[in-house]
Amino acid sequence: MTGPAGDGICAVVLAAGEGTRLRPLTERVPKALCPVGNVPLLDRALARLAGLGLTGPGTVAVNACYLGDQVVQQVGGRAHLSVEPGSPLGTAGGVGNLRDWIAGRGVLVGNADAYLADPALPPGPDIAALLHGWDGDSVRLLGRPAGDPRAPGTFAGHLFTGFSLLPWRLVRDLPAVFGDLVRAVWRPAEAAGRLTVVGYPGTFIDTGTPADYLAANLHAAGDGCLIDPAATVTGRCHRCVVGAGATVRGAVSRSVVWPDATVGAEEQLRDVIRVGADLTVPAARATGQALA
Repeated sequence: MTGPAGDGICAVVLAAGEGTRLRPLTERVPKALCPVGNVPLLDRALARLAGLGLTGPGTVAVNACYLGDQVVQQVGGRAHLSVEPGSPLGTAGGVGNLRDWIAGRGVLVGNADAYLADPALPPGPDIAALLHGWDGDSVRLLGRPAGDPRAPGTFAGHLFTGFSLLPWRLVRDLPAVFGDLVRAVWRPAEAAGRLTVVGYPGTFIDTGTPADYLAANLHAAGDGCLIDPAATVTGRCHRCVVGAGATVRGAVSRSVVWPDATVGAEEQLRDVIRVGADLTVPAARATGQALA
C-alpha cells in the first residue's frame, strides 16, 4: 500500500438504518444526519475518511434507505450513493449491494452513527492503525477493551467501535439481501482465526439512544458550550450545544438545541434534546458508554 489507505482500498459509510432506538428524533431526520457538536454524524464519518485520503465517488460510497432523500441531498457529489429500495438491507446486505462498485478492492466499512474522538490525533489518522500493515486477506475490527471480556457481543475481549476492514474475498460473496456483518463475516472470520482487533485509544460513543446521543454532544462541547455563530442566545446556557438558526431565550443546561429550534423565555431545559418548537426528548445521563 502506498499510504495509510493504499490504492487497493475503498470505503463504505453505512447510513441506511431507521434509527428506531433514537426515536422520536429519527422520525424527522435519519440517524446519520443527527448533529453531534453541530456537525451531522455522516459528515463526521466522511471527514474521517478524507483524513485517510479517501474522498470522492470513486473511493467512498454511502448507502441510504430510510428518509434516503435527505441522505442523498446531504452527500451530493462527495461519494457514490447506493439507495436501497424498500427496507434497509442491514450492514452485510448494504455492503453486498455495492459489490460491483467495490470491484475487487478491500473495503473500510464505517457506521455513520459512531462518534469517535481522539484528542491526540485528527480524524483519519486516529483510526489509521486499522489499515497499517494489513495483509489484504484478514478481517480487522476497531475496538476498545470491554468491561467484561467474555460478555456477549465482544471480539477478543473488545467492543466494536464503528469501523471494520474487509477483504474482497469475503465481500464478493455477500448477497444483496438483509443480513448483518456480525454473522455473515466477523464471527466466521473469528472462528477461522482470521479476525484481528485493532485498539482505538480515544473516546467512542454509540449514539443509538437519546441518552448516548446527548453524551456524544456533551463530549463534543467539552466543559463549556458549543454555540453556532448563527444562533441567537439571550438566555442562560451551561454545557450545551446550540445549532445554527436556533433561538434560546430561556435556560438550557446539559442539553442539545437543534438547528432552527426555539427555547422560550420561561423554559428551563436540562438533559434534553430540543427539536423545532414542539419536540423535547428527555435523555437520562448515559453511564458506561463513553470509553475514554
